[in-house]
Amino acid sequence: MTDPGPIAGAALETVDDEAGHHLTTRQGWRRFTADPPSPPRLLTSKEYAELADLERDVYDEARLDHHARLLVVATSTVRHTVTCGRRLVLLNRHAISARRGLIVSGPAGTGKTIAITQLGRSHELLDRARHPHVPDRIPVVYITVPPAATARMVAAEFARFLGLPVRRTSNITDLIEAVVGVCTDTRTGLILVDELHNISLTSRHGAEVADTLKYFSERIPATFIYAGIDIERSNLLSGTRGAQIAGRFTLIPTHPFPYGAEWKGLVATLEETLLLHEYQRGTLVALDRYLHDRTGGMIGALSHAIRGAAIDAILTGTEKITKKSLEAIPLDHSAQAASSPAKAAVTRR
Repeated sequence: MTDPGPIAGAALETVDDEAGHHLTTRQGWRRFTADPPSPPRLLTSKEYAELADLERDVYDEARLDHHARLLVVATSTVRHTVTCGRRLVLLNRHAISARRGLIVSGPAGTGKTIAITQLGRSHELLDRARHPHVPDRIPVVYITVPPAATARMVAAEFARFLGLPVRRTSNITDLIEAVVGVCTDTRTGLILVDELHNISLTSRHGAEVADTLKYFSERIPATFIYAGIDIERSNLLSGTRGAQIAGRFTLIPTHPFPYGAEWKGLVATLEETLLLHEYQRGTLVALDRYLHDRTGGMIGALSHAIRGAAIDAILTGTEKITKKSLEAIPLDHSAQAASSPAKAAVTRR
């Protein structure tokens, strides 16, 4: 019987362990910032054939879990966000008030969440390296703004990340004071607020949420990073409240990638992660133009299509990716809409 090597031995347990560990909890964030598990070794065809049924199931499950994980590629957007964020953290280090922040804004699927979470991961790891013997520090807080959010709901999101109790009887003042106290005591230096587009300054609740975030930014000595869909086209930067945000925050736009060297590099990088027995290297690279037309240059759609096709290849036993198998993966509406002009141009030619 062949030893399958590092199959990520407890693959099934690993999947179960990650259930419920969201980035919006301290435990989930810590797990995210830890080193990712090593991918399983790709067995030879002979080794794979010699596996017992249970061993094959575990091995395949480990490969499925590997392809299900979102691979983070250091795109130009990610690098620019991390650089700008690190710069602001340093500039804000001795600021007493009016700390400056970032807004990462663009269409859905263009890598906004990846960019800000990679900034957060970089900051967290640097803080741990500088303070290796201080385990109770919370250098980064990550929350998402709920739909139709109220000020209390946002304060509760902060509290939940920090592990503070949130009861029905907890009023917003108590929640805010508790959050400010813990963030100050644990030396929080970076606060990431995702899904900012869920705030509308035209509603009373939306205005109160904006005021609450501004109050947090004044009380907590940290750099605030926002991310949301097309923020520059929303009302969040208009009016008196919007002018205050616009005056303190630098906007980093995200866009679909044009077909060029970086796009080709993204496809090649994703290809290197595939663990399929019958896959021919270079197949995806040869399809990079098709992949761009299909996804509209959206990195989220590209990753979804390739990972989805890899999972199908394992489940069906084909162990390879083809143009036909890529076409079988349904994409989100935004990517399909973005790809329509490219398809129309091809049709006209």
